[in-house]
Amino acid sequence: MTVQPIIEYFKNYLPLNKEERLLLDKRTTQRQIKRRQMILQENFVCKHYTFVVKGCFKMYSIDEKGSEHNISFAAENEWIADLGSFYSEKPSKLFIEAIEPSLILQIEKQDLLYLFVNVAKFDRNFRVIIEEKYIELQNRLLQNISSNANQRYLNFLEQYPQLALRLPNTQIASYLGITPEFLSKIRSEINIQ
Repeated sequence: MTVQPIIEYFKNYLPLNKEERLLLDKRTTQRQIKRRQMILQENFVCKHYTFVVKGCFKMYSIDEKGSEHNISFAAENEWIADLGSFYSEKPSKLFIEAIEPSLILQIEKQDLLYLFVNVAKFDRNFRVIIEEKYIELQNRLLQNISSNANQRYLNFLEQYPQLALRLPNTQIASYLGITPEFLSKIRSEINIQ
């Protein structure tokens, strides 16, 4: 069953029975993604909710000066989507790009809505997932307006411990809103390489 990683993930919430697992399997697509391959580009509608089985993704925007601003990362056992575009069906202002070669499972909007309507567990599980992401974004916003760069980096290490050594300085710095050079200085000050 291609959706086994999602089934394992849902055991943290409301586990799925055999019939529910079969429904999920019929409505999920597995894809291999190359490094630097986009699964969402600016001005396109986000059509999938994506679960990362293997690899890592970044969601970001590019400003008028061409600077990249990372909003979030998703690695193994995490979901990624531009929820605003996904639910409104309006063009996205974001990109979602693979940082590493990846294996993903995707659910299209109509399939996800079908699962929400026909299996209450899906509705509940995804509501909790979205609530957790909302809380994460709230915390990040609060940190960005009330913390210095050192504190933001320490918070990044706490939130993404598995990514700190996988991501290049440029990606982490973009997420923190600082230059890669300043990040190197912070790392050397706190003796983390």
